[in-house]
Amino acid sequence: MSEEEVWTEELRVDGDGLVEKVKELVREGNVRHISIKNREGRTVVDIPLTLGVIGSLAAPKLAALAAIAVLAGDCTIVVQRVAA
Repeated sequence: MSEEEVWTEELRVDGDGLVEKVKELVREGNVRHISIKNREGRTVVDIPLTLGVIGSLAAPKLAALAAIAVLAGDCTIVVQRVAA
């Protein structure tokens, strides 16, 4: 078995673009984990993206993200990716 190459990147977004950016990342397919951090650097949402979770992300998690976006303003999305 070979190990997957994993890397992390951080993206800064404003509250208005948070939900759309997360949807875009989920569609990319090589994202394995997403964390949303507030201005102070505290993690407010932690989303592991396995095949089972991707389909169920739509309703409850996106509703929570929308609520956080309104309150958080600027935030950072920490994305963990694997080589495709």
